[in-house]
Amino acid sequence: MKIGIIGSGNMGRSLGILWAEQGHQVYFGARTTEKGKAVADIAGNSTQGGINDEAAAFGEVLFYTIRGVNPQEVLSDIEVLSGKILIDCNNFEIPEGFAYPPIEQSLAEKLASEVPKVRLVKAFNTMAQELFELAPTPLKDYSVSCFVAGDDEEARNIVMKLAEDIGFNPVDCGGLRNARMLEGMGNFIRFMIIGQKLGSYATVSVNVLPPAQQERLGGRKVSSLN
Repeated sequence: MKIGIIGSGNMGRSLGILWAEQGHQVYFGARTTEKGKAVADIAGNSTQGGINDEAAAFGEVLFYTIRGVNPQEVLSDIEVLSGKILIDCNNFEIPEGFAYPPIEQSLAEKLASEVPKVRLVKAFNTMAQELFELAPTPLKDYSVSCFVAGDDEEARNIVMKLAEDIGFNPVDCGGLRNARMLEGMGNFIRFMIIGQKLGSYATVSVNVLPPAQQERLGGRKVSSLN
């Protein structure tokens, strides 16, 4: 698959390298041609590098790492994004004391409103960049969840496959509105990493256990929330 990285910082560089190692065609975009090419030189694996406009034109799937910036300020023509899958991995800035306000509109929903012709998918926002150093192995051994939300089912499935390619256990989280919860989870994991000082390798795994063989505790009682 052809993947364009829009903003080749820590996250974009790391994931781009991993996808290139798995045989995907990757184009690293940056504000300048020199920076994009420098990242491609590090990545190897026949990757290319240049400006963000070129990465956007190249990719079938685009990885957008530029937090809180309208794509019209990043690209010369946002029509190049039309019909493409755009992965948003961003979280809000960390406020003092981790005192986050309620999320009434996710960053992903805001981005989707700014580029309405894209197939926006929220993913890769619940882990630190350092975790990618373990991908794809031994990461696979730990069943680390990658939560994926978006209104386009085909786009979600493609992003889930890209997550699986590099060692994650993808979890389908349904529509884009659910990105609010994923961004809240991103806030929480950063609190655990930084606020609780667990370090960058703290992460989230959702496991489904086999059902109990007997209901020795009386079973679940019916409630309004089931």
